[in-house]
Amino acid sequence: MSTHARRERLLLADLLETSGPEAPTLCEGWTTHDLAAHLVVRERRADAAAGLVLKPLSGRLDRVQAEFAAKPYAELVRLFREGPPRMSPFSLKQVDEAANTMEFYVHTEDVRRAQPDWEPRELDPVFADALWSRIERIAKVFGRKSPVGLVLRRPDGRTAVAHRGTPVVTVTAEPGELAVFLFGRQDAARVELEGDKEAVAALRNAKLGV
Repeated sequence: MSTHARRERLLLADLLETSGPEAPTLCEGWTTHDLAAHLVVRERRADAAAGLVLKPLSGRLDRVQAEFAAKPYAELVRLFREGPPRMSPFSLKQVDEAANTMEFYVHTEDVRRAQPDWEPRELDPVFADALWSRIERIAKVFGRKSPVGLVLRRPDGRTAVAHRGTPVVTVTAEPGELAVFLFGRQDAARVELEGDKEAVAALRNAKLGV
């Protein structure tokens, strides 16, 4: 049975393939080749991928990332499309769905929105709700570095508190745009921000995400 994560994986793999290895992305300093290497390392080298969240291991991650970035682009895209090895936790459907649905969606947008003529994808309601469910779970983790109180709100009024504090800025948008915003791509997200002018400016310049 297809899952959201599986669908987003295939969409991202297709986009990487058609974009080529030198296309820009919203990941600072990364081309599509670098992004493809990151995606493969994250799933296939758990010993190095831990450096994504553990600072002492970041040096090892950088070395392994560089090794994979030296591989042919077509090979990296193929490995990503195939998915994680059987012994990887990501090979479990529940883990894949929980860990990769939003990850792959945002990285797809990293490639799409680096182009000057991009437009937001129209997400079906079921997928939008799936993204919102994940936003509710990770909001406090991804919003912990916010310099102001941060509330995420859907147009229908449902909210998630990402950071408690004052002054408060409320960010209103559909779940897809809120996901891009919460992952630290504030300038690329089409959202409405309500709050004190200085607080809004501080939030736009903050380093959100992990």
